Parts: sequence; C-alpha cells; structure tokens
Amino acid sequence: MPASAGIGLKASHYAALLETRPALPFLEVHPENYMGAGGPPHRYLKALAAHYPLSFHGVGMSLGGADPLDRDHLALWRHLVDAYTPVLVSEHIAWSVHAGIAHHDLLPLPYTEESLSVVAGHVAKMQDALSRQIMVENPSTYLRFAHSTIPEPEFLVELARRTGCLLLLDINNVVVSAHNHGFDPRHWLASIPGALVGEIHLAGHTAIEAGGRRILIDDHGSRVSDTVWTLYAETVDRIGGRPTLIEWDTDVPPLPVLLAEAQTAAMIQRVPVHARAG
Repeated sequence: MPASAGIGLKASHYAALLETRPALPFLEVHPENYMGAGGPPHRYLKALAAHYPLSFHGVGMSLGGADPLDRDHLALWRHLVDAYTPVLVSEHIAWSVHAGIAHHDLLPLPYTEESLSVVAGHVAKMQDALSRQIMVENPSTYLRFAHSTIPEPEFLVELARRTGCLLLLDINNVVVSAHNHGFDPRHWLASIPGALVGEIHLAGHTAIEAGGRRILIDDHGSRVSDTVWTLYAETVDRIGGRPTLIEWDTDVPPLPVLLAEAQTAAMIQRVPVHARAG
C-alpha cells in the first residue's frame, strides 16, 4: 500500500466514484455494511474493487469486550476477506458487545494487565481466523478508569508486541482524548514507535459545552482541524509516510470535498518539512 491518502466509501458516492474514477490509492469500507448476501451494496463494491484496492475497517468485533469473539461475525469477516482480498484490515480497541447484546457504540476499557490479556487473546483469534495481520486503532475517549494502571501508548505497544499486530494511529482521536483528559498529544504520539504504525486516520471533530467544560467529540462530521494537520505533518516527518485515510461519516459532503482533504494529506507526505515550512 503506497504512502498516500484514501477516503472512506459512502453509498452517496458510489455513482460519482464509478463515473469519475478519481486517482485514489484505496477506499475504506466497514465490512459490517456488506455482511448481507448480494444486492446493490455488493454490486457497487465489486465494481469499485475492480478499480481500487480496499481497506476493511471493522466496528463490531468488540476486541475489548469480556465476551468471547462472536464466531458467526468472524465467519462473515473471513468470507468478505476471501471475496475481496483487502490490502488493509483493522479494528478498534473498544468493546461494543456484552452478554450477547450489541450496544452499537465503541466503548472504552480500563488499561490493566487483565484487559491487556483479554484484548491480546481476541486480536490473536481474529488474526488466526482471517489468516491476516490486523491493525488496531487507538480510541477517542470521554472518561478514564480510576483503576487503569498502564498508560494508553504503553498498552498499545505491548499489545502489538504480544500479538504481532500493527497500530492504526488515529491522530484526531489523540487530539480529542488529549483535550478531554488534559494530556500532551505530542508526548502521546512520540511514545508510539514508527515501526508499529501501519496506517493513519484523520478526521474532524466538534466541541460542546457540558458541565461548564468544553469537550471535544469525535463525530467525523467536518474537515480535518488545523491541530490535527499539524500533528499529522510532525508524525510523518518523524516516522515517514503511511497509508492515510480521511474519515467523514456524518454530514457527508460531496465527493470533491473528501478528495480535496485526501490531496492535502498526500501533499504533506510528499513535501519535505523544510520545503513545507517555506
């Protein structure tokens, strides 16, 4: 996968992508949207897969949950991986299922040795089931557990060491969490070895007032912020270029807006820091 920038595939852009075929290194899809049999979603995805490499980014595996991984969900994942041979495969460090009930959200987990052992076991099972190395994404969070004992970057690095997975570095998530919890995003990012980063995500966020505090919400509903662009440029300068995704999942704009954001990310990867500064 080249060190350039792709976009998330949205149904509203199916026709435009097929008609215009813009130069993109990949399209990202949520496999959960394609777990049904046949129909228009698969017809469009097959047509687009003939022109673009695909990245599969899961949202429902619940790697951080206490429940065992859902075998039926894993089987559907495997079927899609075999059918479309995505170049990238990733999931979230979060839980979304408990006692067999799906909560349809990416919920945080405590960073403890116990939870690390559980997540590592789930990542290993997912990789075994897919016969693929996966990437795991750092979350955006709005609360922290008092009994967490492991710093988040250390938790992620150790997870990669134990399982052989790579990290999907979501810089917007780091910015959101850093603001909400009062830590330095640069220090967080510097704690992640570049060799473990397989992909980068960029997205927009929004701010709300709650309880007299300004809180950032990871809503994927706007352009990438200046802060995220700055940290992205610094990260690329430190670790080198990586496949990068522009995420935009709410208030989805016309396709040219997404393409312009992807072009900005690609430019940052191409232009040396000294030239960019000038």
